[in-house]
Amino acid sequence: MATPAPLLKFIDQNADKFVDRLAEAVAIPSVSTSAARRPDVFKMSAWLDAQLKDLGVITKLADIGKHEMEGQELALPPIILGRVGADPKKKTILVYGHYDVQPAEKDDGWDSEPFKLVVDEETGRLVGRGSSDDKGPILGWLNVLEAHKALGLELPVNLRFCFEGMEENASQGIDDLIKSEVAKGKDGWFDGIDCVCITDTYWLNARTPCLTYGLRGIVYFKVTVSGPAWDLHSGGFGRVVHEPMTDLIRLMDKLVDPDGTILIPGVEEMVAAADTEERAIYERLDYSLQDVEAAVGAPITISDDKAAVLMGRMRMPSLSLHGIEGAFSGPGGKTVIPACVTGHFSLRIVPPQTPEAIDALVRKHLEAEFAKLKSKNKLKIENAGSGRPWAADYKHWNYEAATRATEAIYGHSPDLTREGGSIPVTLTFAENLGVNVLLLPMGRGDDGAHSTNEKLDRSNFIEGSKLFGTYLYEVAARAT
Repeated sequence: MATPAPLLKFIDQNADKFVDRLAEAVAIPSVSTSAARRPDVFKMSAWLDAQLKDLGVITKLADIGKHEMEGQELALPPIILGRVGADPKKKTILVYGHYDVQPAEKDDGWDSEPFKLVVDEETGRLVGRGSSDDKGPILGWLNVLEAHKALGLELPVNLRFCFEGMEENASQGIDDLIKSEVAKGKDGWFDGIDCVCITDTYWLNARTPCLTYGLRGIVYFKVTVSGPAWDLHSGGFGRVVHEPMTDLIRLMDKLVDPDGTILIPGVEEMVAAADTEERAIYERLDYSLQDVEAAVGAPITISDDKAAVLMGRMRMPSLSLHGIEGAFSGPGGKTVIPACVTGHFSLRIVPPQTPEAIDALVRKHLEAEFAKLKSKNKLKIENAGSGRPWAADYKHWNYEAATRATEAIYGHSPDLTREGGSIPVTLTFAENLGVNVLLLPMGRGDDGAHSTNEKLDRSNFIEGSKLFGTYLYEVAARAT
């Protein structure tokens, strides 16, 4: 089913209007991690709800309760559920996004006020907090709805929307809501969903569109070694007592090699090597070792093999050491023996690994290594949080539709990528709905989503809106 030419033309002709609407959204400082900004998150939910209703979407503001933050009991922002169309002959797509944003203050290093959208006419950049993450992509869907309404066009698919206001604050409440709606069956908002499209992600670089089909999970650990009742002077007690720092350094040295190999028995063995077909995906990616070096500011890649480096980022587990708590770290010298030190490290994990399996292997390994030290100090291992990995079938018709849509709008096939980070709701949708989940980016890899001067290129906003609309027609074409 071809995308109607008037639809694409309408989006082009109304680009300025759409940018103005994005400016309205950016002007609402919907920072979910700040108690002081909580009223603004509610203001944003009301604004978005009104926009959806004006475009013919039936909505519900789902109350997900309260939580404790900054010593206060605060109401959680509502999850906006939306519905357009109920034709049993059409595919039904669930679209997910979030209307909350990261904190931002001008004195953080912004060149302009973060909650006032700046349109840079020379570069085409739309600079403002939330422009790319994730207000721009949400408004891309509104642009598609407005075009259909204005032109009197029938949507080629049924649409469902799920927009949350706590994504930047651990997505509190959304997992329970998804599960409760699914449990309602035909009376729930998610009944009859054929696939999910998440637009809270980005291109791998600033050149080439991509589709993301996998996300690594995470397991974060704290390992504490304690001994003396208080800090000691090294002149009086060096080589007299078992020192916690010495033990901890030895333990952390047994976690990972300089080449990235994880030393915990059983972890690497869980993941099968990539076959020829899968390796070819990484070899084709428009992302070079020079891109990696530019991103980190130094020529320090572990390997000169591009595919190996990219697989290390996307499809292989990794272990990173983050720091030591309780140790001396200030300027100057301090001849102290810390009484208690805590090492922080995490593993990024991939299917078929699970946090539970990794936790058991880590504990067994650290306990065995600590026993070898014959230390009289005490060891404590804590799991400080985890999230499971996810990977989708990129040969599914949902991905085929997105591929054809990308080719139609951008003129070439998208890269197929897996992200090193985590979006937990992706797995929640996949497991509870039992359908294919697609990550379809609008923004570029250099948007600086959580950084200062976050931006969304005007071309990505407008072409991305066309991409979303074309994707709907490509999905519909696969229903016939």
